[in-house]
Amino acid sequence: MTAAQNHFCPRLRPLDIRPHVQDGVEYFALHDPLQLAEGTLLVPQTLAPLLTFCDGAHDAPAMAALFRRYVGQDIDGQMVQSLLAALDENCLLENARSDEAAASCLQLYRTAAARPMLLAGRSYPADADALRHYLDGLLAGSDVEPLPLAEWPRWGGVLSPHIDYARGGRVYADIWQRAADLARAAELVVLIGTDHYGAAPLTLTRQHYATPYGVLPTAREMVEAVAAETGEEAVFAGELRHRDEHSLELVAVWLHHMRRGEPVPVLPVLTGLLDAHVNASGQYRDELLADVLARIRDLAGSRRVLVVASGDLAHMGPAFGGAPLNGRDQRALQRADEELLVQMQTGSGPDFYRTIAATGNARNICGLAPVYLTLRLLEEPSRQPLHGEQFGYAVCPADPQNTSVVTVAGMTFM
Repeated sequence: MTAAQNHFCPRLRPLDIRPHVQDGVEYFALHDPLQLAEGTLLVPQTLAPLLTFCDGAHDAPAMAALFRRYVGQDIDGQMVQSLLAALDENCLLENARSDEAAASCLQLYRTAAARPMLLAGRSYPADADALRHYLDGLLAGSDVEPLPLAEWPRWGGVLSPHIDYARGGRVYADIWQRAADLARAAELVVLIGTDHYGAAPLTLTRQHYATPYGVLPTAREMVEAVAAETGEEAVFAGELRHRDEHSLELVAVWLHHMRRGEPVPVLPVLTGLLDAHVNASGQYRDELLADVLARIRDLAGSRRVLVVASGDLAHMGPAFGGAPLNGRDQRALQRADEELLVQMQTGSGPDFYRTIAATGNARNICGLAPVYLTLRLLEEPSRQPLHGEQFGYAVCPADPQNTSVVTVAGMTFM
């Protein structure tokens, strides 16, 4: 870092920062959700306060002074510069280097034949035959009966987990078994998944979604029409997050499996924070979401539609920045989930949102936005009150000590 750069005010990009121990030394692992550079940067926990000062308001000397003030220890200015240089080299700062890397990655993403599979060979088999055997094995363990197609409305919806299959497999099997007939008959599938690191309420892509069975083609005419409704910048600014976000990939694989490898047009939608567009009562603050959902309904025409909300429930414990959970805490969490699931069965998007907003989303329910948008999208086509039916629930460990958990459930909406 040059003397001139020493007086710039660095700002961290949105990162996934988690504790990490290596060779007995405690670090924070800085993972870039967009993977603009390879690997994960390890920062000693003793230097962690410097990361909080990378907020765009402090230059390197000011960061060193704040460290001395709040930590009560001296720090070599060269150490601060070395940390900032490492952050810069790994494209973890908001600057020209990361902008250029993002543009290059986006170009490669957009020119590929389809969105590459992020988790194939890691969370599920990359080979189609092996994947078929694996998922059929999960389905064989479910005692849920498929709902006959004649009992599904023209627009039907499901809540599916997006946790890894190893932990959430039984819940995946239960909900996709229940929706098997609709999944096979659907002429359009709207996939609405959690954008874990994005703030935009809607992020689209023109890319098709690949699975080991082939390609699920994106309904590009719908993407273009929605983009015309919102403006391209609003829905494509974060498009690269589709590449490394797992929430849509994991449900797309199940969809393609239930269709026995037959393709179907899909509309992949990532959704982040809704606060700027939805108030605490679950009502729209402006017309953006209402107009986009209405446009999707119009463009679907007379097609049979499946809407998939890809979302998990609570994320609690040290793995998510909270206190360790004991047995009593986990039982209380399950009771709270049960109450939310009962409320969700009423099929009211505003009521669902209001229930979670009332606690400030204290349980870190990452399915909040996908479920809300799914319910609002289904409201008008149903022409009657929606009803939800639960299929499956699991409390999944999220750390080796079993003091952190993720909870998941499946549900149909019609």
